[in-house]
Amino acid sequence: MCNVHSLPATEADSSAFEARLVNALNESGLMLLTAIGHRTGLFAALTGQPPLTSQQLAERAGLDERYVREWLGGLVAGGVIATDPADGTYRLPDAHAELLTDQGAANLAVYAQFISLLGSVEDDVVRCFREGGGVPYSRYPRFQEVMASDSGQTVLPALFDAILPLAPGLIERLESGIRVLDCACGRGRALLAMAERFPASRFVGYDLSGEAIAWAREQARAAGLDNLNFEVRDLSDFDVSAEPNAFELVTTFDGIHDQARPRSLLKGIHRSLAPDGVYLVQDIHASSHHHLDQDHPLGTMLYAVSVSHCMTVSLAQGGEGLGTMWGRERALAYLEEAGFRDIRVHQLEHDIQNDYFVCRP
Repeated sequence: MCNVHSLPATEADSSAFEARLVNALNESGLMLLTAIGHRTGLFAALTGQPPLTSQQLAERAGLDERYVREWLGGLVAGGVIATDPADGTYRLPDAHAELLTDQGAANLAVYAQFISLLGSVEDDVVRCFREGGGVPYSRYPRFQEVMASDSGQTVLPALFDAILPLAPGLIERLESGIRVLDCACGRGRALLAMAERFPASRFVGYDLSGEAIAWAREQARAAGLDNLNFEVRDLSDFDVSAEPNAFELVTTFDGIHDQARPRSLLKGIHRSLAPDGVYLVQDIHASSHHHLDQDHPLGTMLYAVSVSHCMTVSLAQGGEGLGTMWGRERALAYLEEAGFRDIRVHQLEHDIQNDYFVCRP
């Protein structure tokens, strides 16, 4: 008998599904307003303050009052901001400020920006549905900036205490001095942190984005880091262009699934590792089978990111279009195909979004 995966009860009931869609529309609006509040500094301007009128808030944030007033209305309706109709003031509860500003462990307003970023290329993506092909990376001018903020909350806080220690002895080797490469490094925030922490080691970052590399180089120059270099580099042919045995550590942080040729990159990473080297991978936690993603807490959102960014950017380069949700099963198969024989998979308690692979030749 075939295994039929039925819809959840709420989807089988049309009235319940209607209520779900209406709620989703409201929550989508909330995400757009949240992104605006993050980018304009409105949440930060409200945090730790006595109740403010819209005019006082606008002046404090240096913004136009009419826009601020309408924004406040939306977040009052969304239950995020409290208001006192007696004096026309507004306040951001402390419990909400902890999740919408840098006051808490994670600023969830950062992730709200993905909604508007992905929506901005909807016309391009619809065209691709009809004609094939993909949306080029140039159509996402702010994506590296938002991804850097994302990694600043998931990777950087855990890098030294949780991520690097996944490979036993790695911290000690970095302290003694080894050669390190980060592929698809983006703005290079992980490398910047490591280069400062481990001055005896040498670090290199490769990324296709000239804008991201320029930002990273400026940060390295300002910090006086002479053990760190960044290069603009297309990694599609890394399987043949990688220097053999050049690094004791290679890392990729959320950097494989949107590559044009992920297999070539992985084979190149294997080629570039010294015999005693380690490849440390952070990538999206998912299954390679749709039915096993039904209970994923961010599954729908991550598939939306894939359709509107990761998959289509790869296809725009004539690539494989692997997609955000390529999944652990396919990741393991690709790593083995690249030549890795010792592969350990880890999850971190603070990070529901990612898997961490420790791979050795």
